[in-house]
Amino acid sequence: MPLGGGNKCGRCSKTVYFAEEVLCDGRSFHRSCFLCMVCGKNLDSTTVAVHMDEVYCKACYGKKYGPKGYGYGQGAGTLSMDKGESLGITHETPAPHRPTTNPNPSKLAQKFGGSDKCPRCGKAVYAAEKVIGAGNAWHKTGCFTCATCGKSLESTTLADKDGEIYCKGCYGKHFGPKGFGYGLGAGALAHTQ
Repeated sequence: MPLGGGNKCGRCSKTVYFAEEVLCDGRSFHRSCFLCMVCGKNLDSTTVAVHMDEVYCKACYGKKYGPKGYGYGQGAGTLSMDKGESLGITHETPAPHRPTTNPNPSKLAQKFGGSDKCPRCGKAVYAAEKVIGAGNAWHKTGCFTCATCGKSLESTTLADKDGEIYCKGCYGKHFGPKGFGYGLGAGALAHTQ
């Protein structure tokens, strides 16, 4: 212990007295100096990660020094557009995309026409947006809805008639049995003339 009462802080190099001392990796810090080098969060023994005399929270340490690529996200959802510029990470810019200039598509595409057509809008339905209902491929958003009320449907909540899809409520109203005792829901007594 040097003269002057205590060890020197690993961050500010000032004297650290016993009452405010935090020890980490053989070095002393003031409690107020024991912060992540990147985001500035307060650290403790469970959240600290040390790299070459620098202290980080585990999240910033993982972003800066951890594995990179698909499948190495952390936390809820892990979809982040943060590329790490704030951590000093630089990326190469990819070459611009150049579409093919081949006027003759493959024989397979000519034979099968590429992809399914949505019966509601008539546009191509690709695998990422495809939902099957009533024997056809539909767009999940915007087209896979009840023909009467527009309610979004799922494979378990749809009924079809003549190639059109309906929610179970609208299907029952339009195509279900009619008459006394066939109402829908609680107290389904409807006065019709």
